[in-house]
Amino acid sequence: MEYVSTDTGANASITAKDRQPPATPSLRARVDGWVESAVVQRIVIVVIIANAIILGLQTTSWASGSVGSTLMVLDTICLVVFVTEIVAKLYGKGFAFFRSGWNVFDFFVVAVALVPDAGGFAVLRTLRILRLISLVKRLRFVIEALAGAIPGIASIGTLLLLMFYVGAVMATSLFSETFPEWFGNVGASAYSLFQVMTLESWSMGIARPVMEVHPWAWAFFVPFVVLSAFAVLNLFVAVIVDSMQNLREVPDAWPDESEAEKEVHETRSEMAELRSQVSDLQRDLREALVLLRERGAPGDTQR
Repeated sequence: MEYVSTDTGANASITAKDRQPPATPSLRARVDGWVESAVVQRIVIVVIIANAIILGLQTTSWASGSVGSTLMVLDTICLVVFVTEIVAKLYGKGFAFFRSGWNVFDFFVVAVALVPDAGGFAVLRTLRILRLISLVKRLRFVIEALAGAIPGIASIGTLLLLMFYVGAVMATSLFSETFPEWFGNVGASAYSLFQVMTLESWSMGIARPVMEVHPWAWAFFVPFVVLSAFAVLNLFVAVIVDSMQNLREVPDAWPDESEAEKEVHETRSEMAELRSQVSDLQRDLREALVLLRERGAPGDTQR
């Protein structure tokens, strides 16, 4: 009994297809991969640190004359590096650039640095140093933890405001006649209680002078200090620590968005190549079936 192989053409086509070089990524993809590479990101971090040192030196008294001019040139070079990086990211990612909050942050910081140094806008150049937060993953971790703790912080802040308002009204009613400079109205009382909460000279500066006139005043200040400085403020710390702990439990807490986007591009490229191979395979199979029909399918008749 003789069997006829019908998949020779298909196998030959697949083999030829496998030998073909992979599809070349587009220019945008190559630019995106280059600007997001580890080497380029490390260079940008070094430039940010150098720029921070330059901005600090420009505030010194001896940064004048030739030294001042050199610092200005170096600062301009750093700005050119930042602008080039942002432009490359915009070209490589397109509108997807603005889907990342960190990219928007970098864009804003660099754009602010381009504002002419007029009036108070000159100090905005120092915001470029904050770009270090978006490039260093551990710093991003802290910021993300703070952002995740915002709901809890808002609740605790509301509780603290209520405590301040009640305490300010009580302090105004109790001490406004004898100490009008500290507790003459609700606003002055709230500011004085804020000083008490920060423990900045609260005993010798406020509590003891008040107790000389009102010996029972300790019954007001001590509970307020315990509740505000020790209890409520420690709740802020607890909420932030809890948020950081929750993020640590996430495997590979938020991988770099550049890596995620790179994986998406690679996946799309592989899917496109796979579709092309399947299409070629289907065409070869159709041609093989047509050839078998023309030959009368001898393999099927003998089988």
